[in-house]
Order: sequence, then C-alpha cells, then structure tokens
Amino acid sequence: MSRERARRRAVRLAEAEAQRAARARQVARRERRRALRRRFTVRLPRRRTARLNRRSRGERAAIAVLTLAALGLVWTLVDALALRLALIALLLIALPAIVVITLGRRT
Repeated sequence: MSRERARRRAVRLAEAEAQRAARARQVARRERRRALRRRFTVRLPRRRTARLNRRSRGERAAIAVLTLAALGLVWTLVDALALRLALIALLLIALPAIVVITLGRRT
C-alpha cells in the first residue's frame, strides 16, 4: 500500500513540477514580449488634456462674471463705438495675463 501511495505521490509531484515549469515558461515569454514591446513603442511626454481643470469651478465663474462686468462697464460708460470695440478687444486680449497675474499659475 505504501509503495502505491509513493508512486502516486511521485506522479503528482512530477505533474506539479511540469505545470510549474510550463507556467514559468509562459511568464518568461510574456515578460520578453512586454520588454520587446516597451523597447519599440514611442513614448510621448504626457500633456495636460483638460485645460479647464487648472482652475476651480468658482475661479472660472469669478473670471467669467468679472469679465462680463468689465465688458458691461465699457459698454455703458464709453460713448464712441470705435473706442468701445477697441477697449473690449484690449480687455479680451489681456484677460489671460490678468488671470495669471491675479490667480497665479499652478503646475
């Protein structure tokens, strides 16, 4: 009886070793493929895709409200149409610089 158990144990151990070896070959093959793929893939630097997420929702709302208020003031206080348009264009061109100066740049 013990010889039979020893023989079955030897068969089980041999099968387990064969499975471990097959698994090790699979893992090694997968790692070689990954290394090869990593070597040949072009890596681009990561860039921010969500430009609006630099500022919080409240900051964006404040920027919009203050810009609209400034546009309203220009429109109501200035009589000449050409001067109105020039001031509005100047405000819209200078707005990004004003926002960066007042709120600071976050990286």
